[in-house]
Amino acid sequence: MSTAALTAVPPAGRETRPGLGRLTLVELRKMTDTRAGFWLQLAIAAITIVLVTAIAIWGEETDQDFRSLLGAAIQPASTLGPIVGVLLVASEWSQRTAQITFALVPRRPRVLGAKLLAGIAWCAVAFAAGAVVAAVGTIAAAPEDAWRMPAALIFQDAFYVVTSMLGGIAFGAALLASAPAIVLYFVLPIAWSIVGSFAAFEGAARWLDGSRTLAPLVDETLSGTQWARALTTLALWMLLPLLIGLWRIVRDEVR
Repeated sequence: MSTAALTAVPPAGRETRPGLGRLTLVELRKMTDTRAGFWLQLAIAAITIVLVTAIAIWGEETDQDFRSLLGAAIQPASTLGPIVGVLLVASEWSQRTAQITFALVPRRPRVLGAKLLAGIAWCAVAFAAGAVVAAVGTIAAAPEDAWRMPAALIFQDAFYVVTSMLGGIAFGAALLASAPAIVLYFVLPIAWSIVGSFAAFEGAARWLDGSRTLAPLVDETLSGTQWARALTTLALWMLLPLLIGLWRIVRDEVR
């Protein structure tokens, strides 16, 4: 055996594995490798531009400042981005590529961690792009007090985008099937909103209905009580499915 071959063989007992940064880049590439992922992200970009342009041209002056346009610009990424997150996790199981992934990276929680980091990185890019589009729309519309916006609200907008994406990843991990995960991600919160409209469930709905607790993130600076309600909602609709998904990914047999 040559010297080069010897140096290529890792010492006994030492595990070789790709770094978390490299895994994250791989997961980011997976988001656009499929036709569904590519066209979905292209649609998000197109809808964002069209929406902001329409508001800048035909909207009311009160809706043409940077605060309002940024809130509008992040809506496509917040609404359709979770589908990208679902596909990032669940498509590997439906397309049977998880065997290859876990053969190369046996530590499954590490793979899920890379997918979460990739989702956050995607959100950072989407939010930055939305901010640029909103800024261009604000300059074009030139309303009064165009740039007045609390820093806390910028953070809340970014937080809204990130939690939407992570919610999609969580549902994809919990169900490990793309179609059911996408359907339930949208249907369950809507169903809960309907149930919460009844007086008997009003108290619980104030803490667990995302349409009430998360929607204000893009409209106003939240108070302490509002943050507590938002985080409680996220614990139910994001953290719980993510923990279930982690348990399933670690325990389920890859077929």
